[in-house]
Amino acid sequence: MVTKEMLIGEIIQMNEKYPEILLAAGMHCLGCPASAGETLEEACAVHGIDVEELVAKLNAAE
Repeated sequence: MVTKEMLIGEIIQMNEKYPEILLAAGMHCLGCPASAGETLEEACAVHGIDVEELVAKLNAAE
């Protein structure tokens, strides 16, 4: 289960569908070294994305 406190680096390794969902949401910096150490909540704040909505989408993809 994905939470907003998890690191982007952790999330993209959990499920092969997750990177596609993050990219579709507007996070085009998944390959950036800084993103691996950033929480989902921090990344959403930077990109203007609703973190709760994105967490729900990620968890629905499991």
